[in-house]
Amino acid sequence: MGNNEIRPFGWRDKLGYAMGDMGCGFSFQLVSTFMQLFYLQYIGIKAADYAVIILISKIFDAVNDVLIGNLVDTKRLGKKSKYMPWIIAGGLILVIFNVMLFAPITSLPYAGKYAWCLIAYCLWSIAYTMVNVPYGSLHSVITSDPQERVSLSTFRSVGAALPAIVIMIILPGIVYNKVKNPVTGIEEEILKGETLLPVALVMSVVAFATLWGTTKLVKERVQREDEVKNTTGITAFFSAFKSFFTNRAMVGATIASVASVALFNSTMALNNMVFQYFFQDTGKVGIAMIGSYAPMIVFMVLLGKLTAKFGKKNVIVTCMLIGAISGLVSLFVPISADMTGMLVYIVCLMGLNVGNAVFQISVWAIVADCIEVSYRKTGKSEEGSLYALYSFFRKLAQGIGQAVVSWGLIAINFVEGENAVQAPDFGDKVKNLYFIVLAAGSLIAFLSMAFIYNIGKKEEAELAAGVNASAKAE
Repeated sequence: MGNNEIRPFGWRDKLGYAMGDMGCGFSFQLVSTFMQLFYLQYIGIKAADYAVIILISKIFDAVNDVLIGNLVDTKRLGKKSKYMPWIIAGGLILVIFNVMLFAPITSLPYAGKYAWCLIAYCLWSIAYTMVNVPYGSLHSVITSDPQERVSLSTFRSVGAALPAIVIMIILPGIVYNKVKNPVTGIEEEILKGETLLPVALVMSVVAFATLWGTTKLVKERVQREDEVKNTTGITAFFSAFKSFFTNRAMVGATIASVASVALFNSTMALNNMVFQYFFQDTGKVGIAMIGSYAPMIVFMVLLGKLTAKFGKKNVIVTCMLIGAISGLVSLFVPISADMTGMLVYIVCLMGLNVGNAVFQISVWAIVADCIEVSYRKTGKSEEGSLYALYSFFRKLAQGIGQAVVSWGLIAINFVEGENAVQAPDFGDKVKNLYFIVLAAGSLIAFLSMAFIYNIGKKEEAELAAGVNASAKAE
């Protein structure tokens, strides 16, 4: 199809791209929010063993992601599109393994539970990569205009937020029961693990429907001709690593993403535990979404104008510093276990989430800029491979985050198992642990974006003007 036959960039592309991350999010958010709770509290996996499972599965992902990324770059499943057939095929497989991950395997011996969790999570990771890599690679070929990329990134953030809101607000009323603690006599929230299987099935079907919507609404406009032929096999593996790690901007953005995903997005289980054990009311866990998403909603409106005036890097660095300072202050703010305390808790989360919200909205535009810089430097059309590596580090970050949560829970003496009784001061300890983790995420992301990432406002203008800025951005 010639360029003159392709409609101009517009609302259909924005809506379709948002639907794609909505589809990914219904699977990713369910897994990141409830998988750890499911296996620790319902299936009975020990926290230390669960941390090992996550780390092993992410090492497996290291090879899996790059190989699938190279397949997306070099193997077309259809004639009309490089990416859409991969999204459909991966979406269908994701339905199966998403459901498998939440199977109620309580009757298996401990070794069987351990093996099931590890294998199911590895298979889920393959399926998710088959969807997420081609979907993420789309960003750099829908448009080459930096401000249009920012708008795509903003709409992608909207698509990612909707599943999180559904999962955080609606699901707690479905998956928790109130049970009286025999030690304290206080009613506590207990996870109903058997409910997560039908929930996973429904979420998976909805996810596939939205991914299908992406393939119908989004158009690929940027056609890149390889100046250097793409390689395959083990050569491709090392070629992608070289392109990735010699791209300073990509390394800086990736470190910030690892901090954001590991210490923000992948630690929602701690927020659930704050409401479960500190406020002792999981029915109001959705209120905490205000703290997480209020800054995001504000910056969705303002970010385009702010980045156009100051540049994406300057806006992110400033807001990340605000988040880090807010986290340290929150540790010393008195919070009571009542509605007033909840409101104070939300205000603290708002300050903590300022930087992460700005980064999450703009990160996909940043990655597209990094891929553009790499193409201009190497002459290789490696969108799939580069995005796969970036995606791998994000998923590795998810594993790191869950491992950090597990180790943190061990440090504050969490008791595993269904109907387990926690110490009276556990709620206060888990609240402080959550604040510490979020503050650390903001600080690491701030340092990486301030001192490693090097596509400033000037380089963004050069990319927009079609100037080869790779020498300056490297």
